Amino acid sequence: MDLFIRPMTEQEQLYAYRQSSQIAGQMGNIGYLRGDFGSGGEQFYTTWEDIRSDFKTDTFKTEFDNVVNALRFDERYGLLIGDRRTLAQYCARFPESLMKGSDRWYGFRIESGDYSYLLRLSSTQGDYNFYINCYKQDFFNSHMKRAENGIRFITPDYDEKFRVQDGDMIRIVRSDGTARDLTCRYIDETYVEIGNGWDSIFHICQFAEEMERCGNTVIPLRSSLPEQCYSTLLDTGMIVILKKGEMGYYKTDIPYTDIEEAKEIADQANEKLGVTKAQAEAMKAGSLFGWAVPAADPANYDEQGQPILKKNRDRGEAR
Repeated sequence: MDLFIRPMTEQEQLYAYRQSSQIAGQMGNIGYLRGDFGSGGEQFYTTWEDIRSDFKTDTFKTEFDNVVNALRFDERYGLLIGDRRTLAQYCARFPESLMKGSDRWYGFRIESGDYSYLLRLSSTQGDYNFYINCYKQDFFNSHMKRAENGIRFITPDYDEKFRVQDGDMIRIVRSDGTARDLTCRYIDETYVEIGNGWDSIFHICQFAEEMERCGNTVIPLRSSLPEQCYSTLLDTGMIVILKKGEMGYYKTDIPYTDIEEAKEIADQANEKLGVTKAQAEAMKAGSLFGWAVPAADPANYDEQGQPILKKNRDRGEAR
């Protein structure tokens, strides 16, 4: 059989872990196989976990057996899960497959027939060395396409306030000033998973009403923004630090002779941090006008930090 293997995208990485039942149903998540190579690194111990047993047809079981055997024994696919040493060597060949926020897990996507497989791999002894999450390919691709539109946050009257990407976080600021940061997951155009637990699924209008009733403020913490960056004040040129999700700025004692030099120093400092001009402009807008405004999204700037005039696009009217 022929397999197509590539490193997972950042968005695909979200689905390399066990999902809530709501998301799993939308994604066509059949189940997952986990395994390790034992203390010697060459054993092969596995367990299977059902997610949607109704999707585990004879056709799927036959194909999945063929996929696993190909990854173990077929040299065309690098003997990817043949043993711990070979797995480590394979991952080292693809440093771009290192998963976001991890220093030991690598992710790959495999296409075969009617199914997609997300592999999460680690050569660390004592851990499970691989997870293979199995999805119906048509369900998976359809959900990923819809999720590209982002997660809507609205007023109780259905006016859109902002959107965040699937997997981004929001900050809920309570009326007493305390705050809580929660991860958001896309379910469909009208439902969202916020945090985890039995009470984490919301209709977007229900969530808006609850936030209003409690006097809470919701702030998007976009992953496309850095945690902090340097900027300058328009009137004095003072070099300051801006932090994601916070209004205002933090003073620095960095010396400068004039406003133009201050801007150059701030630009150089941001470049060292890996902060783009688009991100810096979005951070400035967020710190001044609030993080829910469109100007606080780096996607609305070009690479020079200039605003992009976007054509109106249909995002749907589902309620």
